[in-house]
Amino acid sequence: MSGVIKTVADGASGLVRHTGQIAAWSALALVLVVAFNVLSRYLFSYGTVGLQEAEWHIMAVTALFGMAYGLNHGGEVRVDIFYGSMNRRAQALVDLVSNILLCAVALIIAYLCIAYVQSSYAINEGSPDPGGLGYRYLLKGTMPVAFMLLSVQAVAMTGEAAQKLLQPFPRKQE
Repeated sequence: MSGVIKTVADGASGLVRHTGQIAAWSALALVLVVAFNVLSRYLFSYGTVGLQEAEWHIMAVTALFGMAYGLNHGGEVRVDIFYGSMNRRAQALVDLVSNILLCAVALIIAYLCIAYVQSSYAINEGSPDPGGLGYRYLLKGTMPVAFMLLSVQAVAMTGEAAQKLLQPFPRKQE
């Protein structure tokens, strides 16, 4: 049983790591687009609404996919007022329950985002600004995907917490 849990957790964590690397590289694309926009605007008096919107779109995708990646690398903020004083078994139980809840919330949000994307697709939503980017549903379509990825990371962390619970804990000596 423990081997199956480890395989699933490692596979889910690996998937998040790979997609997170793509999100990390998209930060380079963001820097290049911003630099191009600034240089072209101030040196050549050239600028487009589409490129300015592209900055926000790239940043949104980077943040959405980066949340699962940050969790994968332990970059979450944790308040350890009570957690730090718990024994290892209690910590593993807290991790297990919180990761199950994270998975459930991420799946609910992903599900709710689907209608949002569908309505955007139905009206072929684009930018309200002249010269802006069209096909806004493609950007909105990243939301359910990113939250599904977050739920995959939550599954990986649930598996890790379950493994900790299944391991024998040393008893305190009296």
